[in-house]
Amino acid sequence: METPASKKRANAEPIVLNNKKQRVVLGDLPNLPNLNVSPKPQTQKKLRPKKSDAVRLVYGFNFDKPDFSKINAKSDYEEIFESYASDISNYLRTMEVQKKRRPMIGYIEKVQRGVTANMRGILVDWLVEVAEEYKLLPQTLHLAVSYIDRFLSNESVNRSKLQLLGVSSMLIASKYEEISPPKAVDFCQITDNTYELKQVIKMEADILKSLNFEMGNPHVNTFLKEYIGPATEDLKTSKLQMEFLCNYLAELSLIDYECIRFLPSMVAASVIFLARFIICPGVHPLTSSLSECLFYKSAELEECVLILHDLYLVRRAASLKAVREKYKQHKFKNVANLPSSPEIPNHYFVEE
Repeated sequence: METPASKKRANAEPIVLNNKKQRVVLGDLPNLPNLNVSPKPQTQKKLRPKKSDAVRLVYGFNFDKPDFSKINAKSDYEEIFESYASDISNYLRTMEVQKKRRPMIGYIEKVQRGVTANMRGILVDWLVEVAEEYKLLPQTLHLAVSYIDRFLSNESVNRSKLQLLGVSSMLIASKYEEISPPKAVDFCQITDNTYELKQVIKMEADILKSLNFEMGNPHVNTFLKEYIGPATEDLKTSKLQMEFLCNYLAELSLIDYECIRFLPSMVAASVIFLARFIICPGVHPLTSSLSECLFYKSAELEECVLILHDLYLVRRAASLKAVREKYKQHKFKNVANLPSSPEIPNHYFVEE
């Protein structure tokens, strides 16, 4: 029997779904022929959900200023934060030294046959472009690179599958970190469909099994969130500029194979040291209180700082330009263009 409701549905205009997606082209990489990029689907604007004050306090992430109307007083906030901060810091430092969460030092020489340090650098540099194109978080990029290094420490990979390892690692990291991660098919398209969907999914499974599903590990960006606040207090610069400069130096460290020798907390501390030197070269980068906060002394950071400084001055990895071009943009306050002294005084690394 025909009812008024059924008549209304029958007369209603059909809904037409527009599945056409606009495409944009990511620039080609001349350094490695198979690392080309293709159009990607237009991504939707991501909205961060509001996080409760409890989450902010426990994890120490400064997403925004705390709403003191929801807690008794500012002193209460500080007291709760302090009670958690030390435990969180100790937990992260314990986690970062665990063998299962660290790449093997010298894995390219010991495990790989067809992959070189330069090829790894080209891959990571390309992933920086992919992350920017999809507007992924810095944490996602750092996590993806850590998966790549840990996987290459366990499994020998053919050169032709290196890009597949890269996009599959970023797929996993996106699922771990992002609110609205790109889909597997998006990562197929970003490689100009060099790999089929089933290949990406299989590599994703291989990575998860090789890493024994241990996907959450601290990286350089994890520790920078803890360090940037105290490191900016006595500087005549904005916290935002300091944050962008530190993120730039941290991403430069990703492209250099030699940096995997250092713990993430040490790289982060070296980033703080060098960023403060770039901004204020005439003052010792580490005060006693800041050194205590970083858990490192100047002498312990010397080797890592000098590598980062050479990367910043383009004396290392000069052919890898994606990170440098990224941070020359106005939205990152052009921090890649900040001048720096060509040498860091030796006495900055001598303990008084």
